[in-house]
Amino acid sequence: MNTRKASVGTAVLGTLLALVGLSPDTGFAQAPFYQGKTITVIAGTAPGGIGDNRVKAMVPFLRKYIPGNPATAVQYMDGGGGRHVGNHMFRNARPDGLTIGAFSSAVIGLNLLGESGVMYEVDKFIYLGSPESESHLVYYTRREAGLGSLEKLRSTPGIRVGARTVGHSAYISARLFTYFLGLKEPKFIAGYGAPELDLALMRAEVDARANTATSVLKRNPDWVEKGLMDFHAILEVPKGLKFPRFSHLPEIESFSKSEKESKLLALSRTLRLTGSPYVLPPGTPKDRVDILQEAMRKTFKDPEFLKEYLKVVGDDASPMTPEELTKIIRDTPRDPELIEWFRAFSGPGPLPPR
Repeated sequence: MNTRKASVGTAVLGTLLALVGLSPDTGFAQAPFYQGKTITVIAGTAPGGIGDNRVKAMVPFLRKYIPGNPATAVQYMDGGGGRHVGNHMFRNARPDGLTIGAFSSAVIGLNLLGESGVMYEVDKFIYLGSPESESHLVYYTRREAGLGSLEKLRSTPGIRVGARTVGHSAYISARLFTYFLGLKEPKFIAGYGAPELDLALMRAEVDARANTATSVLKRNPDWVEKGLMDFHAILEVPKGLKFPRFSHLPEIESFSKSEKESKLLALSRTLRLTGSPYVLPPGTPKDRVDILQEAMRKTFKDPEFLKEYLKVVGDDASPMTPEELTKIIRDTPRDPELIEWFRAFSGPGPLPPR
């Protein structure tokens, strides 16, 4: 065999393969990792609520920007105030880049507060970002309860405050509002799903609740337009950011009586600032992390995503990049005394004396 001709032929073949993006070693172009695969998004919420809407607005665009255009499926894992989905993503989800957790901010708070039943470490998750960081929570009572003024709210004993599961961010918010507004002998009725709690109010099973302003306007706009609920106060995240429809409400910190109470609200705001974190389990290969983080960045920059998010969720997206979200969680205040006090609001016991 003419070795000179063979070497020339090999060089030509190598050049041709390089031109079409192939490797002489493999002979074939490598398909994107995600081609033909399915990504499962584990959503720590129940179907039908505002958290579900956020996931539904996100997933199609995330898929759009993942090379290989994988299929996607959403699995719901509500419960435990966020413990179930957090524990699953940390202990059971395979770190192969095919399982993404869609958390609420409660999942982060439960770990930082050292709550029972938490078997995950938020500092070890890999963060993809969050579609929202701004948040407004309102506290309201059903009009038929006759609690339209702050004086009536404070003088009526035994007001029944409905809430999500113990430890859920909405549960904590309800207790913070109740504490700062100074309700007398409140009774907390926890364990509702988001739509169930709406029905409980209308059926007079509970008298009050806290909820995101966008949830109220998205699911029950007549509560505002027809005056079916009395709205009492608002929690701004970040502080100073006004919500147009409820800009007349007093901000909850105006009821603070000490620097310590203001610090408590500051911790609450920081925990809520994490928004709706999307995470990967620890140990996910870096190349797949890079692909998914870049897909998230591109999603947040897509004008069509911003339009769809507003349409589906009822509020503008306020995205955080992977780097921003990671930093916020890393820098969250972890003062033991403050955290211990905050735990009194996240747990099932009575509110601390004031």
